[in-house]
Order: sequence, then C-alpha cells, then structure tokens
Amino acid sequence: MTISIAVENPLAVDIRALITELNTALHALTPLEHCYHLTADQMADPSTTVFIAREDGVAVACGALKRHADNIGEVKRMYTRPAYQGRGIGGCIVAEIEMLARVEGLRRLVLETGDRHPAAWRVYERAGFHRCGPVLDYPDSSWSVFYEKPLMSGALVA
Repeated sequence: MTISIAVENPLAVDIRALITELNTALHALTPLEHCYHLTADQMADPSTTVFIAREDGVAVACGALKRHADNIGEVKRMYTRPAYQGRGIGGCIVAEIEMLARVEGLRRLVLETGDRHPAAWRVYERAGFHRCGPVLDYPDSSWSVFYEKPLMSGALVA
C-alpha cells in the first residue's frame, strides 16, 4: 500500500474525524488545561496549512504548519492512527511541513508536545529538531516539551 501526502481542507468530514481521534488520544495523556489544540475551524485559517496522509483514500495521519510573526513556523496537530504508526508517516509529514516552511522563507520551526509522547519526540529528533525552552506564548509547564529547528543559516534563536 502506498501512502500519499497532500495539503487538504481540515473541514472535510473524514479529516474532522481524524482530528477528533487525535484529541481523544491527547486527552488520555495530558490534562485538558495543558492541551493547546487548534480546532478544525482554526486549522482552516489561511495562516495554517494542513497535510493529510492517506492510504487507499483513507486519512491515516495529519500535521500542520501554522505561521507566526517573525518568520516562525509552528508544527501543529501531528497524529498518526495507531494501526499506521512505526511506518515513518509522521516523519514524512514533518518533512513536508519543513519543505513548505523553507520555500516560504520561514527562519525557524518550533513546536510544543506533551511530556508523555516519546514516539513524537523521536519523530522530531530524527528530523533535526532540538529541545529548547518555551516557545511562542506557551507557558513553561512540566506537561510540555518544546522543540525548535533553525531553517536558515544565521537564524537567531529567540
């Protein structure tokens, strides 16, 4: 089976279902007040590009690039359905996000993930992200782990 990754509208019914599944998985590991989700409606904002991985037409994974001031991109809403984990799909989505960020001239990618998500950490670290302190306007919390990746030589780390 071949996986295809494309930019898609997060308001589609099957993608909303995937996002709901993602939220359920995150809520099982992290208290609601420490989950910093974008809703499907927020993901449809022009500042965000959503990537969907499909196998035989079925949405199996997602991730998004949210653009912020100062040419900073944020990796958001990364999720791979359990039956498809371990196949490198998440890494492929991160690569698509990074490629788009570079094309757009973003200088840095950042992200926040949970403290109980070691599989996600491996995906980000394999993609060249490094742990850092809090990014953007996220609070410094023991529930969060932060990563960054400079994209342009000479990029300043704030």
